[in-house]
Amino acid sequence: MKKIALIGMPNSGKSTFFNSISGASARIANWSGVTVDIESVRTLIFGEMVELIDLPGIYSLQSGSDDEVVVHKFLKNNQIDEIFFILNSTQIDRQILLASELLSMGYTLRILCNMNDEAKKSGIQIQYDKLQKRLQTPIHPISAKFKEGYEFLSKRQEVKKINGNSKKFVESEIKNYISFPKTLDSSVTEKLDRFFLHPYFGLPIFFITLFFLFQIIYGVAEPIQDFLGGVFDYFGGLLQSNLALWLPNLLSSFIYDGMYLGITTVLTFVPVIIIFFLIMSFIENSGYLSRAAFLVDRMMEKMGLDGRSFVLILFGFGCNVPALMGTKIMRSKSIRYLSMLIIPFSLCSARLQVFLFFTAIFFEPKIGGLVLFSMYMISFLLIVFTAIIFKKDQSEEESVLIEMPAYQLPTLRQNILTATHEVKHFLARASKFILGGVIIVWFLTNTYLSSDLSVADFIGNTLNPIFDPIGINDKLIIALIFGFIAKEIVIGALAVIFSGNDNTLPELLFNYITWQQAISFMIFTLIYTPCLSTIAVIKNQSKSNKLVLTSLVWSLVLAWLISFAAYQSLLFLY
Repeated sequence: MKKIALIGMPNSGKSTFFNSISGASARIANWSGVTVDIESVRTLIFGEMVELIDLPGIYSLQSGSDDEVVVHKFLKNNQIDEIFFILNSTQIDRQILLASELLSMGYTLRILCNMNDEAKKSGIQIQYDKLQKRLQTPIHPISAKFKEGYEFLSKRQEVKKINGNSKKFVESEIKNYISFPKTLDSSVTEKLDRFFLHPYFGLPIFFITLFFLFQIIYGVAEPIQDFLGGVFDYFGGLLQSNLALWLPNLLSSFIYDGMYLGITTVLTFVPVIIIFFLIMSFIENSGYLSRAAFLVDRMMEKMGLDGRSFVLILFGFGCNVPALMGTKIMRSKSIRYLSMLIIPFSLCSARLQVFLFFTAIFFEPKIGGLVLFSMYMISFLLIVFTAIIFKKDQSEEESVLIEMPAYQLPTLRQNILTATHEVKHFLARASKFILGGVIIVWFLTNTYLSSDLSVADFIGNTLNPIFDPIGINDKLIIALIFGFIAKEIVIGALAVIFSGNDNTLPELLFNYITWQQAISFMIFTLIYTPCLSTIAVIKNQSKSNKLVLTSLVWSLVLAWLISFAAYQSLLFLY
């Protein structure tokens, strides 16, 4: 059986690619000359079964760090038929130097330019065909996050061994094949860094930036949501009247209440997601997000967190799943497990929908941004608190390299591409769960154990003694249960439970619960059990049932205790 090794620099997306190939079938293998754990998987590549081996991330084969030594010994002591070299396309000018090093050593190499979508969004233009011709080795632009560009895996393209040192070529000619967007003058960058990276004011500036970000999202998105909701309501009225004419009441209710209302209520959040990622794209592409990561990293390292874990936490604010997949870059088992515990507390975009929906119902626009900002602050504090509780003394501290790109003014096209990609990802993910979730909710609310007791009512009443002290009643309990599958289902489930559309559901909720209960519900949604996909990744990455159970129990206990404290305090004060 042929063997293919994955090699790349840390944070290049190598592990994300490996995980997208391996799924749950990866295994720990023992290899000659290597004493650390290395994962491999047997999979179909180029029309034949091969063994794909994931090696630690390295910066060079010439230095003497532990990871470099592991990779060097592995290549020396094991017969490898081909190397898949994975690089971050946004840093191709630096990372391809390692590829040239491997080529000069005579290895059979195939270059996978990961994060090609991110490079395009950043305005980086790479002439892949010309670069491939000059290097004389196959180059494939891919996106491991979205599993794009994998077509080359189905058909083999021959790879030749290249003799001679190509490093000189790379260093002297790489600029002929890659063009980067214009950046601000270095003196301007230095002046901005003195402001944004100030030892005392840097962090407050970061948090103030977040606050204004949420104010903008809230202020701009709400009228767009209202318009889109009106459009869905208009067509929903036409659908409902026609269904009543042609179908029995139960089937009509299933199509309208169970499917249409649940799905369209969730779709009204697409404008919010677009605006959120447009703004976040601007911050990221400007170069500021790397500075923010540096500031937070510096603060958290004092609390016992691994530096690289905070880079992944920032990724988790988009989606927890890819962030958890990235923990594989940490060779220390204890640090890796701790990172897996804290990342699910990152406020992902799916939870953001819930908070935006409830904020718009129960709070005036002038304080809506403050409410959202508070949710993110709770998220940060929970990360810190969990790290302190579960941290262990580390005998091997690993430093982190955080890329500090030059400041630049992102183009509108860059930002639109980013938002479009993220919305596609959101809709693709949501479509897996929302339709099935709202259908199940409809069946629970329309299946009766007695004349006036549905299955949903029975479940809610049974769990009510547990949730009553935190102000969460029976109908909200059902939504939370389905939120365990995917947080995207929560709003759709509420629409089905209350049989309300985008215009009527807010009014129904406003009359059903108090603003104190709404706060408690939002806090509980933020903290309680991660979604099913997140749990599956924790299990796959850690191979530890104990860690999975700890994550589930710890998040549930924290959610109840903090919701209880918040709800009872608000009742006492107001």
